[in-house]
Amino acid sequence: MSTEPQDADDDLKERVTNFLRRNFPQIQMHGGSAAIQHLDRESGEVSIALGGACSGCGISPMTIQAIKSRMVKEIPEINKVNADTGMGGDGMGGDGGMSPSFPGETTSDDDGGSDEGPQAPF
Repeated sequence: MSTEPQDADDDLKERVTNFLRRNFPQIQMHGGSAAIQHLDRESGEVSIALGGACSGCGISPMTIQAIKSRMVKEIPEINKVNADTGMGGDGMGGDGGMSPSFPGETTSDDDGGSDEGPQAPF
């Protein structure tokens, strides 16, 4: 009959979204994105996915750590933050398997077995 729990969930989701916008404008400035994947008000757990240019970015682990440490301090209802770039790194299972891509890069399934990783775009 009451929409109070739904309103509380919507309010928490809005505060998490605003946190991401307010604290991490550089994510967008560098072609990345951050989105809430899952939010559980009861457990205080939120899962954030970093995408776009964040996938394959060398400083994304630092961005993830900053999100984790700041969000639990600024939003009292949040107890745990899972964040991931989809590269199998930190937090959300690691089975995303997305490959990094860079402007102008071409990919080939048979690259001769090079183990050096992708070349920087600069």
